[in-house]
Amino acid sequence: MRHPIDPKVDCVFKALLGAESNRDLLLHFLNAILGAELPRPITAVEIQNPYNEKEFLDDKLTVVDVKARDATGQMYQVEVQLLNHRDLPARILYGWADLYSAQIKAGESYRKLRPTYAIWLLGQTLLPDAPEYAHEFRLRDPHGRVFLDHGGIWLLELSKFAADAVETEQQRWLKFFTEAERLDADALPAWMQTQEMRRAMNTLKAFSEKEHAYHAYQARQDFLREQQSIQLEFDDLRAEVEQARADVEQERAAKEQERAAKEQERAAKEQAQADAEQERAAKEQERAAKEQERAAKDEALAENARLKRLLADKSGPSDRGTGQ
Repeated sequence: MRHPIDPKVDCVFKALLGAESNRDLLLHFLNAILGAELPRPITAVEIQNPYNEKEFLDDKLTVVDVKARDATGQMYQVEVQLLNHRDLPARILYGWADLYSAQIKAGESYRKLRPTYAIWLLGQTLLPDAPEYAHEFRLRDPHGRVFLDHGGIWLLELSKFAADAVETEQQRWLKFFTEAERLDADALPAWMQTQEMRRAMNTLKAFSEKEHAYHAYQARQDFLREQQSIQLEFDDLRAEVEQARADVEQERAAKEQERAAKEQERAAKEQAQADAEQERAAKEQERAAKEQERAAKDEALAENARLKRLLADKSGPSDRGTGQ
């Protein structure tokens, strides 16, 4: 190829899996990703929003996902998302729900609803706590029982994918999306030597060798780079705001802790003052008790002296009469 082409750039992705001429590629891709979950392989699909090269070259390609319906009426949505944003999970769920609900019009029976599958290839890690690169989301309860088997959402995190040897067709496609930009079209590795992979590589070559198409591809890539720069700047600003908020919260917590320490110190002083007051009262009570005891002793002594005098006064005349 004259120029390296990244198959994850939206216009290339749409040409790979959304062009009528590559319908067999879409069919192979869907079976590779969903095969284990489908009751039977998909044998035919109708692309609902096929890739239009003229729209791409005129810079009017705005819808870059791929929507298709198979012979049984089941619906499929395939999309690539290189940059994460805060509302991406809601957008993914909304896209699935919109495609699912669009199958029937007002007044039509719910029985016309068919299973709907959304497949998202993600360039950045969306679920950092999960080590797996492939995720399947369906309507299930905590015991694994399916509420209604009407498809689901498949997320494939390319940032986590790594496979030296290809063991499944799913791995072959994911390896293509992660490594095709660096491959030599004239010396493809063994894992690329299949009819589907050679046709996929020819789609990349078309973008590489047609100058008009390559310039349009570069414009889409520049747009993605600008979006990434904006996102990084936004992330930095958000991090600064969160850091400032954390600093304010930390300062508030420090002041609250200082206030609590002062309150504790004041309470300790009041407790010490109360203890001192209680000790003073106890001493005062002890002094009063001693004073009362002393007064009682003095009173007893005085009473004793009075009785002695009284006794002496009564015994005096008798003693004098005996002496005569």
